Amino acid sequence: MWQAAWWKIFRAPTPTAANISPMSDAYHQLLDATIAHLEELKASGRRFVPVSADVMTSLAAPTKPSLGAALSSVLKASAPAARSVPPPAPTPRPIVSAPVASVAMPAPASASDRAAKEAAMAELRERAMKCVKCPNLVAARMNVVFGVGDIHSPLMFVGEAPGADEDQQGEPFVGKAGMLLTKIIETMGLGRNRVYIANILKCRPDTPGQAFGNRKPTIEEMNTCKPYLLEQIRIIQPKVIVALGATAVQGLLGNTTGITRLRGNWQTLGGIPVMPTYHPAYLLRNQAMSEKRRVWEDMLQVMEKLAMPISEKQRGFFLRGA
Repeated sequence: MWQAAWWKIFRAPTPTAANISPMSDAYHQLLDATIAHLEELKASGRRFVPVSADVMTSLAAPTKPSLGAALSSVLKASAPAARSVPPPAPTPRPIVSAPVASVAMPAPASASDRAAKEAAMAELRERAMKCVKCPNLVAARMNVVFGVGDIHSPLMFVGEAPGADEDQQGEPFVGKAGMLLTKIIETMGLGRNRVYIANILKCRPDTPGQAFGNRKPTIEEMNTCKPYLLEQIRIIQPKVIVALGATAVQGLLGNTTGITRLRGNWQTLGGIPVMPTYHPAYLLRNQAMSEKRRVWEDMLQVMEKLAMPISEKQRGFFLRGA
Protein backbone atom coordinates (compact mmCIF):
# COMPACT_ATOMS: atom_id res chain seq x y z
CA MET A 1 0.00 0.00 0.00
CA TRP A 2 1.21 3.52 -0.65
CA GLN A 3 -0.18 7.04 -0.51
CA ALA A 4 -1.05 9.68 -3.11
CA ALA A 5 -2.48 13.23 -3.05
CA TRP A 6 -5.76 12.24 -4.65
CA TRP A 7 -7.36 15.68 -4.73
CA LYS A 8 -4.45 16.87 -6.90
CA ILE A 9 -5.23 14.10 -9.36
CA PHE A 10 -8.97 14.67 -9.52
CA ARG A 11 -8.70 18.47 -9.56
CA ALA A 12 -6.12 18.48 -12.35
CA PRO A 13 -7.09 20.34 -15.56
CA THR A 14 -9.88 18.49 -17.35
CA PRO A 15 -8.79 16.77 -20.61
CA THR A 16 -10.42 17.97 -23.81
CA ALA A 17 -13.49 16.13 -25.08
CA ALA A 18 -11.57 15.14 -28.22
CA ASN A 19 -9.22 12.79 -26.37
CA ILE A 20 -11.10 11.36 -23.39
CA SER A 21 -13.03 8.13 -23.35
CA PRO A 22 -16.81 8.10 -23.13
CA MET A 23 -18.36 7.51 -19.73
CA SER A 24 -21.91 6.90 -18.58
CA ASP A 25 -24.01 8.93 -16.15
CA ALA A 26 -23.22 6.31 -13.49
CA TYR A 27 -19.53 6.96 -13.96
CA HIS A 28 -19.98 10.72 -13.52
CA GLN A 29 -22.04 10.13 -10.38
CA LEU A 30 -19.26 7.95 -9.04
CA LEU A 31 -16.61 10.51 -9.94
CA ASP A 32 -18.60 13.33 -8.31
CA ALA A 33 -19.05 11.26 -5.16
CA THR A 34 -15.33 10.49 -5.04
CA ILE A 35 -14.30 14.11 -5.50
CA ALA A 36 -16.80 15.35 -2.91
CA HIS A 37 -15.61 12.81 -0.37
CA LEU A 38 -11.94 13.61 -0.95
CA GLU A 39 -12.66 17.32 -0.59
CA GLU A 40 -14.30 16.59 2.76
CA LEU A 41 -11.23 14.65 3.86
CA LYS A 42 -9.00 17.51 2.74
CA ALA A 43 -11.08 20.05 4.68
CA SER A 44 -10.81 17.88 7.80
CA GLY A 45 -7.01 17.94 7.60
CA ARG A 46 -6.25 14.64 5.90
CA ARG A 47 -3.69 14.93 3.13
CA PHE A 48 -3.29 11.36 1.86
CA VAL A 49 -5.41 8.29 1.15
CA PRO A 50 -3.87 4.81 1.01
CA VAL A 51 -4.38 3.25 -2.40
CA SER A 52 -2.96 0.10 -3.93
CA ALA A 53 -0.58 0.06 -6.89
CA ASP A 54 -3.25 -1.79 -8.93
CA VAL A 55 -5.67 1.10 -8.48
CA MET A 56 -3.00 3.58 -9.52
CA THR A 57 -2.36 1.53 -12.66
CA SER A 58 -6.09 1.54 -13.48
CA LEU A 59 -6.26 5.32 -13.15
CA ALA A 60 -3.12 5.85 -15.20
CA ALA A 61 -4.42 3.81 -18.14
CA PRO A 62 -8.18 3.53 -17.57
CA THR A 63 -10.58 1.21 -19.32
CA LYS A 64 -14.35 1.32 -18.98
CA PRO A 65 -14.66 -1.30 -16.21
CA SER A 66 -11.33 -0.68 -14.48
CA LEU A 67 -11.79 3.07 -13.99
CA GLY A 68 -15.11 2.62 -12.23
CA ALA A 69 -13.58 -0.06 -10.02
CA ALA A 70 -10.60 2.16 -9.24
CA LEU A 71 -12.82 5.05 -8.14
CA SER A 72 -14.85 2.68 -5.97
CA SER A 73 -11.62 1.48 -4.36
CA VAL A 74 -10.67 5.07 -3.50
CA LEU A 75 -13.99 5.59 -1.73
CA LYS A 76 -13.70 2.29 0.16
CA ALA A 77 -10.09 2.93 1.17
CA SER A 78 -10.90 6.34 2.64
CA ALA A 79 -14.36 5.67 4.07
CA PRO A 80 -15.92 2.20 4.00
CA ALA A 81 -19.35 3.70 4.55
CA ALA A 82 -19.19 5.92 1.48
CA ARG A 83 -22.25 5.69 -0.73
CA SER A 84 -22.08 3.21 -3.55
CA VAL A 85 -22.97 4.01 -7.12
CA PRO A 86 -23.86 1.49 -9.84
CA PRO A 87 -20.91 0.55 -12.07
CA PRO A 88 -20.69 2.32 -15.44
CA ALA A 89 -22.63 0.81 -18.33
CA PRO A 90 -20.78 -0.32 -21.47
CA THR A 91 -20.05 2.59 -23.81
CA PRO A 92 -18.36 3.01 -27.22
CA ARG A 93 -14.60 2.65 -27.40
CA PRO A 94 -12.57 5.88 -27.00
CA ILE A 95 -10.92 7.74 -29.83
CA VAL A 96 -7.53 6.25 -30.66
CA SER A 97 -4.62 7.95 -32.32
CA ALA A 98 -4.20 7.29 -36.02
CA PRO A 99 -0.70 6.37 -37.17
CA VAL A 100 1.24 8.73 -39.39
CA ALA A 101 1.35 6.20 -42.22
CA SER A 102 -1.65 5.10 -44.25
CA VAL A 103 -4.55 3.79 -42.21
CA ALA A 104 -6.09 0.52 -43.35
CA MET A 105 -9.87 0.39 -43.51
CA PRO A 106 -11.10 -1.03 -40.17
CA ALA A 107 -12.43 -4.54 -39.80
CA PRO A 108 -16.20 -4.77 -39.42
CA ALA A 109 -17.27 -4.01 -35.87
CA SER A 110 -19.17 -6.58 -33.87
CA ALA A 111 -22.93 -6.30 -33.63
CA SER A 112 -22.66 -5.18 -30.00
CA ASP A 113 -20.15 -2.43 -30.86
CA ARG A 114 -22.34 -1.17 -33.69
CA ALA A 115 -25.42 -1.25 -31.51
CA ALA A 116 -23.62 0.68 -28.75
CA LYS A 117 -22.50 3.37 -31.21
CA GLU A 118 -25.97 3.69 -32.69
CA ALA A 119 -27.57 3.99 -29.27
CA ALA A 120 -25.03 6.60 -28.16
CA MET A 121 -25.54 8.65 -31.33
CA ALA A 122 -29.33 8.46 -31.01
CA GLU A 123 -29.12 9.74 -27.44
CA LEU A 124 -26.79 12.57 -28.48
CA ARG A 125 -29.07 13.51 -31.37
CA GLU A 126 -32.05 13.69 -29.03
CA ARG A 127 -30.15 16.08 -26.74
CA ALA A 128 -28.96 18.26 -29.62
CA MET A 129 -32.43 18.54 -31.12
CA LYS A 130 -33.67 20.03 -27.84
CA CYS A 131 -30.72 22.41 -27.35
CA VAL A 132 -31.62 26.00 -26.44
CA LYS A 133 -28.18 27.26 -25.40
CA CYS A 134 -28.14 30.06 -28.02
CA PRO A 135 -31.47 31.96 -27.73
CA ASN A 136 -30.86 33.98 -30.89
CA LEU A 137 -30.29 30.84 -32.96
CA VAL A 138 -33.21 28.99 -31.36
CA ALA A 139 -35.57 31.86 -32.23
CA ALA A 140 -34.45 31.95 -35.87
CA ARG A 141 -33.92 28.29 -36.76
CA MET A 142 -36.35 26.01 -38.56
CA ASN A 143 -34.45 22.81 -37.78
CA VAL A 144 -31.46 21.59 -35.80
CA VAL A 145 -29.06 20.22 -38.42
CA PHE A 146 -27.43 17.39 -36.52
CA GLY A 147 -25.52 15.34 -39.08
CA VAL A 148 -26.03 12.66 -41.70
CA GLY A 149 -24.37 9.53 -43.00
CA ASP A 150 -22.74 6.36 -41.73
CA ILE A 151 -21.62 6.58 -38.11
CA HIS A 152 -19.46 3.49 -38.69
CA SER A 153 -17.50 5.17 -41.51
CA PRO A 154 -13.75 5.86 -41.16
CA LEU A 155 -14.21 9.20 -42.98
CA MET A 156 -15.92 12.31 -41.64
CA PHE A 157 -16.47 15.72 -43.26
CA VAL A 158 -16.95 18.80 -41.07
CA GLY A 159 -18.28 22.15 -42.28
CA GLU A 160 -18.96 25.39 -40.46
CA ALA A 161 -22.75 25.86 -40.17
CA PRO A 162 -26.05 25.19 -41.94
CA GLY A 163 -27.27 27.57 -44.62
CA ALA A 164 -30.86 28.35 -45.59
CA ASP A 165 -31.35 25.10 -47.52
CA GLU A 166 -29.88 23.02 -44.70
CA ASP A 167 -31.99 24.82 -42.11
CA GLN A 168 -35.12 24.11 -44.12
CA GLN A 169 -34.36 20.43 -44.75
CA GLY A 170 -32.59 19.63 -41.47
CA GLU A 171 -29.64 18.01 -43.24
CA PRO A 172 -26.10 19.35 -43.77
CA PHE A 173 -24.75 20.20 -47.21
CA VAL A 174 -27.89 19.93 -49.33
CA GLY A 175 -27.62 23.26 -51.17
CA LYS A 176 -25.38 24.03 -54.15
CA ALA A 177 -22.22 23.61 -52.07
CA GLY A 178 -23.62 20.35 -50.74
CA MET A 179 -24.25 19.02 -54.23
CA LEU A 180 -20.64 19.77 -55.11
CA LEU A 181 -19.43 18.02 -51.95
CA THR A 182 -21.52 15.01 -52.93
CA LYS A 183 -19.81 14.94 -56.34
CA ILE A 184 -16.39 15.10 -54.69
CA ILE A 185 -17.30 12.19 -52.40
CA GLU A 186 -18.62 10.17 -55.35
CA THR A 187 -15.47 10.89 -57.34
CA MET A 188 -13.53 9.35 -54.47
CA GLY A 189 -15.51 6.17 -55.12
CA LEU A 190 -17.78 6.63 -52.10
CA GLY A 191 -21.21 8.14 -51.47
CA ARG A 192 -22.93 10.32 -48.88
CA ASN A 193 -24.28 7.17 -47.25
CA ARG A 194 -20.74 5.84 -46.75
CA VAL A 195 -19.26 8.85 -44.94
CA TYR A 196 -20.47 11.07 -42.10
CA ILE A 197 -21.13 14.79 -42.62
CA ALA A 198 -21.62 17.35 -39.85
CA ASN A 199 -21.01 21.00 -38.98
CA ILE A 200 -19.39 22.90 -36.13
CA LEU A 201 -22.73 24.66 -35.58
CA LYS A 202 -25.97 22.68 -35.54
CA CYS A 203 -28.20 25.73 -36.10
CA ARG A 204 -28.12 28.25 -38.91
CA PRO A 205 -26.54 31.53 -37.76
CA ASP A 206 -29.35 34.06 -37.55
CA THR A 207 -29.27 36.97 -40.00
CA PRO A 208 -31.36 39.77 -38.47
CA GLY A 209 -32.22 42.47 -41.00
CA GLN A 210 -31.12 40.32 -43.95
CA ALA A 211 -33.57 39.02 -46.52
CA PHE A 212 -31.10 36.40 -47.77
CA GLY A 213 -27.53 35.19 -47.38
CA ASN A 214 -25.59 33.63 -44.52
CA ARG A 215 -23.14 34.82 -41.93
CA LYS A 216 -20.08 33.28 -40.33
CA PRO A 217 -20.73 31.82 -36.87
CA THR A 218 -19.15 33.66 -33.96
CA ILE A 219 -16.45 32.16 -31.76
CA GLU A 220 -18.89 32.08 -28.86
CA GLU A 221 -21.47 30.22 -30.93
CA MET A 222 -18.91 27.69 -32.12
CA ASN A 223 -17.55 27.11 -28.62
CA THR A 224 -21.09 26.60 -27.29
CA CYS A 225 -22.01 24.06 -29.95
CA LYS A 226 -18.63 22.35 -30.37
CA PRO A 227 -19.18 19.78 -27.59
CA TYR A 228 -21.89 18.16 -29.71
CA LEU A 229 -19.45 17.77 -32.59
CA LEU A 230 -16.70 16.42 -30.35
CA GLU A 231 -19.16 13.89 -28.97
CA GLN A 232 -20.07 12.87 -32.53
CA ILE A 233 -16.39 12.37 -33.28
CA ARG A 234 -15.92 10.36 -30.09
CA ILE A 235 -18.78 8.05 -31.02
CA ILE A 236 -17.89 7.67 -34.70
CA GLN A 237 -14.12 7.35 -34.13
CA PRO A 238 -13.26 8.32 -37.72
CA LYS A 239 -9.82 7.48 -39.07
CA VAL A 240 -9.70 10.77 -41.00
CA ILE A 241 -11.57 14.07 -40.73
CA VAL A 242 -11.82 16.55 -43.61
CA ALA A 243 -12.29 20.14 -42.41
CA LEU A 244 -14.10 22.17 -45.07
CA GLY A 245 -12.96 25.77 -45.03
CA ALA A 246 -11.19 28.16 -42.66
CA THR A 247 -14.11 28.49 -40.24
CA ALA A 248 -14.38 24.73 -39.83
CA VAL A 249 -10.63 24.53 -39.16
CA GLN A 250 -10.84 27.32 -36.61
CA GLY A 251 -13.86 25.83 -34.85
CA LEU A 252 -12.44 22.31 -34.87
CA LEU A 253 -8.77 22.96 -34.12
CA GLY A 254 -8.65 26.55 -32.88
CA ASN A 255 -6.20 27.31 -35.71
CA THR A 256 -6.64 30.76 -37.28
CA THR A 257 -3.99 30.29 -39.97
CA GLY A 258 -5.40 31.08 -43.41
CA ILE A 259 -6.90 28.13 -45.26
CA THR A 260 -4.65 28.87 -48.26
CA ARG A 261 -1.63 28.03 -46.14
CA LEU A 262 -3.24 25.19 -44.19
CA ARG A 263 -4.96 23.22 -46.94
CA GLY A 264 -3.18 20.08 -47.99
CA ASN A 265 -1.21 19.90 -44.73
CA TRP A 266 -2.22 17.29 -42.18
CA GLN A 267 -3.32 18.47 -38.75
CA THR A 268 -4.45 16.37 -35.78
CA LEU A 269 -7.35 16.33 -33.33
CA GLY A 270 -6.95 13.94 -30.42
CA GLY A 271 -4.66 11.80 -32.56
CA ILE A 272 -7.05 11.78 -35.54
CA PRO A 273 -5.56 13.07 -38.82
CA VAL A 274 -7.39 16.16 -40.07
CA MET A 275 -7.12 17.38 -43.67
CA PRO A 276 -8.00 21.07 -44.12
CA THR A 277 -9.27 21.95 -47.57
CA TYR A 278 -11.32 24.62 -49.31
CA HIS A 279 -15.06 24.76 -48.68
CA PRO A 280 -17.12 23.64 -51.69
CA ALA A 281 -18.70 27.12 -51.74
CA TYR A 282 -15.27 28.52 -52.57
CA LEU A 283 -15.07 26.29 -55.63
CA LEU A 284 -18.48 27.55 -56.73
CA ARG A 285 -17.11 31.10 -56.63
CA ASN A 286 -13.76 30.21 -58.17
CA GLN A 287 -14.14 27.81 -61.07
CA ALA A 288 -10.42 27.75 -61.95
CA MET A 289 -9.18 24.26 -62.81
CA SER A 290 -6.13 24.86 -60.61
CA GLU A 291 -8.31 25.36 -57.51
CA LYS A 292 -10.34 22.25 -58.25
CA ARG A 293 -7.09 20.33 -58.60
CA ARG A 294 -5.85 21.56 -55.23
CA VAL A 295 -8.96 20.28 -53.49
CA TRP A 296 -8.72 17.01 -55.38
CA GLU A 297 -5.07 16.60 -54.35
CA ASP A 298 -6.24 16.97 -50.75
CA MET A 299 -8.79 14.21 -51.33
CA LEU A 300 -6.11 11.99 -52.88
CA GLN A 301 -4.13 12.38 -49.66
CA VAL A 302 -7.21 11.37 -47.70
CA MET A 303 -7.71 8.31 -49.88
CA GLU A 304 -4.06 7.34 -49.45
CA LYS A 305 -4.30 7.76 -45.68
CA LEU A 306 -7.29 5.41 -45.65
CA ALA A 307 -5.51 2.94 -47.95
CA MET A 308 -8.29 3.31 -50.52
CA PRO A 309 -7.61 2.17 -54.09
CA ILE A 310 -6.81 5.04 -56.47
CA SER A 311 -7.05 4.59 -60.22
CA GLU A 312 -4.88 6.39 -62.77
CA LYS A 313 -8.01 8.17 -63.94
CA GLN A 314 -8.63 9.48 -60.43
CA ARG A 315 -5.02 10.64 -60.10
CA GLY A 316 -5.39 12.60 -63.33
CA PHE A 317 -8.57 14.51 -62.53
CA PHE A 318 -8.40 18.29 -63.08
CA LEU A 319 -4.95 18.18 -64.64
CA ARG A 320 -4.44 20.01 -67.88
CA GLY A 321 -4.99 17.68 -70.82
CA ALA A 322 -6.49 14.98 -68.54
